[in-house]
Amino acid sequence: MNQRLFGTDGLRGQGNIFPMTPEIALRLGLAAGQYFRDGSRHRRVVIGKDTRLSGYMFETALTSGLCANGMDVFLVGPMPTPAISFLTRNMRADLGVVISASHNPFMDNGIKFFDRNGFKLPDEVEDEISQLVLDDTTQWDYPAAEDIGRTHRISDARGRYIVYLKNSFSQKLTLDGMKVVLDCAHGAAYGVAPDVLEELGAEVIKIGVKPNGLNINQQCGSLYPEVISQSVVENGADIGIALDGDADRLIVCDEKGRILDGDQIMALAALRLMETDKLPKNMLVATVMSNMALEIFMKEKGGTLLRTAVGDRYVMEAMRREGAMLGGEQSGHLIFMEHSTTGDGLLAALQLLRLMREKDRPLSSLAGLLEPFPQVLLNVHVKRKIPFEKAPEVQVAVRKVEEALKGKGRVLLRYSGTEAVCRVMVEGPDSDKVALYAGDIVEACEKFLK
Repeated sequence: MNQRLFGTDGLRGQGNIFPMTPEIALRLGLAAGQYFRDGSRHRRVVIGKDTRLSGYMFETALTSGLCANGMDVFLVGPMPTPAISFLTRNMRADLGVVISASHNPFMDNGIKFFDRNGFKLPDEVEDEISQLVLDDTTQWDYPAAEDIGRTHRISDARGRYIVYLKNSFSQKLTLDGMKVVLDCAHGAAYGVAPDVLEELGAEVIKIGVKPNGLNINQQCGSLYPEVISQSVVENGADIGIALDGDADRLIVCDEKGRILDGDQIMALAALRLMETDKLPKNMLVATVMSNMALEIFMKEKGGTLLRTAVGDRYVMEAMRREGAMLGGEQSGHLIFMEHSTTGDGLLAALQLLRLMREKDRPLSSLAGLLEPFPQVLLNVHVKRKIPFEKAPEVQVAVRKVEEALKGKGRVLLRYSGTEAVCRVMVEGPDSDKVALYAGDIVEACEKFLK
C-alpha cells in the first residue's frame, strides 16, 4: 500500500473527518497493539492528550483498540507532549501515545507515538501500522478473553513530570525575585507550567490557563507572541514565555518586549554549551527553515550548523546519528539531548532561565547574538501536492528570485507535512525586496499548483 496516515509529526486532521475519525482511531489502537504486543506478557502504553474537546473521543477509541489487542493502557489526561515521552521512559512502558494537534486550532486533532526510549517512531514502523489500519482485509490477532488489556488512570503523572523538569534546573539556583509572564495557550501545560516556575520561586503572571476544549491556541500561545510581549512591558516582568497547545515549542520575549524565536534561543544555548565544552563537535542541528544568521553565527564561533528537513523528528534523527546535544527549529521546537528525547518548551525555558541566573544579566543583554536576515514565509493552499520538479513554471519563478539574490539569500519551497499547504520562504538582506520576491513565487504557485 502506498497511502500513509502519518505526516512529519504523526497523524493529523480535523475531528470527525478522515483520517481523524473514531473508526480510524480504533483501528490505529488495534494496529499498534498488534504490532507491539508480546505474547509472553502484556505490553504497557501511556496515553496523554491536550485540552481539545475531541480528545475524549480519540482517547476512548484508542484505548478500546489497544486493550482489545492485549495492551495495558495508562491514562494521564492533559499533559504536554514531551511529558508523555518522559513518562514512557520513566514508567518503563513500551509505547507512548499523544493525542494533540499541537499549535492547530481546536477543531483539529492528531495522534503520534513514542517508542519505549521516548523517541518518535521511524517512518518504516509508522508505514507498517498504516498498512494494518488502511487494509480492509487485515485480520486482527485478538488474544484470549483473559488476556484482554486493562486500563489505569495515573494520578501522580503531573508530579513526576514537575520533578523531572526541576531536576534539569541547577539545584544551586532559584527563580526568587524573578517575574515571569507565562502563556500556556489554554493547552496541555496549563496545570504543570505555572507550578514548575512557582516552585522554583518565580512570580508568575498567567495567561492561557483556562481551557474549555474550544479555546486552545486561540489568539494566544507561541503563535501570538505579541501577547506576552505586551504583558511583559505592562507588568515590568523579566521574561515572557509562550508555549503552544501541546507545549513542545517555545517562543520568548525579553524584559523590553523584544520577541526571540527558536533560532535566537538556540544561539544563546549553543554559545553557553560551547563555553562549557558541552557541545560535541561544536555542532548545532537545525532545519532548512533556520535563518542564515544562525549559520553565520555558528561559523564565527567556531561551530557548525547541520541542517535537516523540517520536523523535530528529523532534527532528532540527525542528533542521534551525529552525537549532537542541541538541536531545534526556528518555530521553537528545542531539543536538549542531555535532558530530553524530544522538543520540550518548558524544559527549554528553564535552560534559558538558568542561563540568565548564572550570568546574572537581563535577557536583553544576552540575546543580541544574531540579527536575523529578513525572512518572509507565505502559505499557498493546494488541492494536490504536485512535485515541484513537475511544475516548471514554479521552477522558473524560483530561479529568477535566486538570480536576483546573487547568493546573498535563500529560497525554499516545501509542502507541509500536516496540512494541504505549500510553504514559500524567501530570505535576504533587503526586507522590501524579499517580500516582493516571495509574492512572485506565491503567484506562480497559486497559478500552477492549485
